[in-house]
Amino acid sequence: MKITFLAPHIRIAGGVRAILTYADRLAGRGHDVTVLVPAKRPWLAWSRNFRGEGPDWIPGFRARVRWVTSWDPARLPAADALIATAWQSADAVAKAPARSGAKFYFVQHFESLYHGDPHRVDATYALPLPKIVISSWLRDIMKERFGAEAEVLVTPVDRGLFHPVEGARSDDALRVLMLHHDYAWKGVREGFEAVAAVKVRHPRIQLVGFGVKRPREALPYDEFHENLPQERLAWLYSRSPIYLCPSWDEGLGMPAMEAMACGAALVTFDNGGSRDYATDGATALVAPHRDVAALTRCLERMVADGALRERIADRGREFVTQSFDWDRAAARLEKILGAY
Repeated sequence: MKITFLAPHIRIAGGVRAILTYADRLAGRGHDVTVLVPAKRPWLAWSRNFRGEGPDWIPGFRARVRWVTSWDPARLPAADALIATAWQSADAVAKAPARSGAKFYFVQHFESLYHGDPHRVDATYALPLPKIVISSWLRDIMKERFGAEAEVLVTPVDRGLFHPVEGARSDDALRVLMLHHDYAWKGVREGFEAVAAVKVRHPRIQLVGFGVKRPREALPYDEFHENLPQERLAWLYSRSPIYLCPSWDEGLGMPAMEAMACGAALVTFDNGGSRDYATDGATALVAPHRDVAALTRCLERMVADGALRERIADRGREFVTQSFDWDRAAARLEKILGAY
């Protein structure tokens, strides 16, 4: 098949990693795959195409990257399948000519919550495009709010990158790892509140932050790791016995799954997407949506009870690494695309 993905960018990010991994693996399965990425100016698109610029953080990327000035429906290439991967690309896919192939909408978050004008974003979910979603929560939203059926394709963890790293963990502190982000809905402030409350009774814990950029202001992290290389993330996850995810809402929540695959015990809000891998008392400790007092109690239980922490970590790692697999996911996407 000839397959075209419309990707918003190719920088390192959870959703973009999923798009590019599918593109790479479908190319590896023998398909002709092109990823169309917007560049702000014609000369920039020309320059990047001339250099053959692709995602340098994915070694040996097998799909073709083509830079364009816009997703003009009339200029989209002929193909067998055309896939929108964000709300900004959905209209272009819906308006594309028949020669561009069967049309799909790959939905990785309920974007109208936090991205773009809510009315414009919601209008894309009502477009007559077959939906592929990355969590049961998103499937239910598509059905209940927009009357649209959707195929659920949970994004797997890359087990080649994310696995326990021997010797990473030490006994000098009980580390709680949390992703830092400037978006309020990532729940960083709620995370600080929960950790501060637990530290009163368990002063030995240390809050470890990580993110693409170091915070501009002084924040209560005991240590912070900025823009770690891909191969070092597994070390950071493995170093921390507990991963705290205070996000209000997540389409899925890949950092939490990556941490689980590396042996961290997960404490999380019920943020929607986590329901596919975080079962309270089994694979994680789960607090109700945005209930900081409950999140604090979950974190304190995980800190105080080493046996619970070890059991949750073991079950969580087994679940995310065995339930979701990239070979199976790529084969399933191939089947979905080929069915139309």
